[in-house]
Amino acid sequence: MSKEIFIDVNSDETRVAILEDGRLVEVYIENENISKTVGNIYVGKVSRVLPGMQAAFVDIGLSKNAFLYVRDAVCEDEYIKNPKGEFKISNILKAGQEIVVQVIKEEIGTKGARVTTHLTLPGRYLILLPTGDYIGISRRIEDEEIKEKLREEVLKVKPDNMGLIIRTIASIEDTHNFSDDVKFLTNLWSDILKKSKKGNVPRCIYKDMSAILKTVRDCFSLSIDKLTINNKEGYESILEFLEFTAPSLKHKVHYNCVDLFKKYDIDYYINQALNKKVWLKCGGYLIIEETEALTVIDVNTGKFIGKNDLEDTILKTNLEAVKEIAIQLRVRDIGGIVIVDFIDMKEDKHQNMLIDAMKEELKKDRTKTIVVGMTGLGLLEMTRKKIRKKLSSVLLSVCPNCKGTGKIKKSDSYDNTQSC
Repeated sequence: MSKEIFIDVNSDETRVAILEDGRLVEVYIENENISKTVGNIYVGKVSRVLPGMQAAFVDIGLSKNAFLYVRDAVCEDEYIKNPKGEFKISNILKAGQEIVVQVIKEEIGTKGARVTTHLTLPGRYLILLPTGDYIGISRRIEDEEIKEKLREEVLKVKPDNMGLIIRTIASIEDTHNFSDDVKFLTNLWSDILKKSKKGNVPRCIYKDMSAILKTVRDCFSLSIDKLTINNKEGYESILEFLEFTAPSLKHKVHYNCVDLFKKYDIDYYINQALNKKVWLKCGGYLIIEETEALTVIDVNTGKFIGKNDLEDTILKTNLEAVKEIAIQLRVRDIGGIVIVDFIDMKEDKHQNMLIDAMKEELKKDRTKTIVVGMTGLGLLEMTRKKIRKKLSSVLLSVCPNCKGTGKIKKSDSYDNTQSC
């Protein structure tokens, strides 16, 4: 499978696209006029404690107060030692208390950002946990022999009273220097600590990297065949970053001063990802309905009539739908509960085939997704971690005429001259 990254930069927007075999699978858009907060660290002030919800609101200087659950407020080591313990938010936080938190979910709709006191600082191969004291490992690394080897290497460089998480990229690349990562991250933490001790409250004391460098840090590895960027300054900053983190990847970085999204048909796939109907190659199609709480995906045979029997036609359509659904979740950045209504199948073994196929396809997804299984009504239930706004929320706005319903009243007693 070929993999490429395209970074398109213009005056007020940076767009990042990841393609697999020429097909768009992930897209990120960062607007200079819209602040991105995930990963940022703030000194905030507890504005209100909610014992009934076991949570608190924290003023971190954004338009809405951030939300802090009790699980994210408890000392990490204490929670690990007693994960089933009954922790009370009122015993941990008080209104007016100053607290250092990190954003783990953007503001979405009417909801403020979600924050945690369990801080993380990502490097190239490792993630530093300043408030933890253990070694973790990416769930995407499955080989036990590789896991043990990496743990032994990381244990040698682990700072006292801090934790480290081994990133997936550490298992992909043959050469890596964990000590350089640790040195950079511990120095960064020292700077953050200094900033946290002086200044007004609330205030931001650490901002995550730009979209360009974050993409290189988190996505660019030996598994990527090529990275192309159309901005000279960005190109040079990538080479400078790789010089210290992964010099062996510098030859894969290319500069091309054209509209990359237009040249490689990325805009076409983005427009497809904004449609409710998605056609499958076999002639079937998906209907994707996004709501605030969940996303429902309906699978239909459409034009596909099959060759053998009905059950075979249904199975083939459903299996092709699985691959497309996994891609659509990534491209649209859908989070929360996902319900898939596959075409009804009579045999349990076919349902199990769908579940196994979905789990396999979702291994390609960098965002944590859990396949819960089939409900009593034969619907596939999944949950996908919600971190950022969905693509539709970023690129689309609510129609002022239909208020987002896609429909207007047709009764003569109402003015229906306006349409979408």
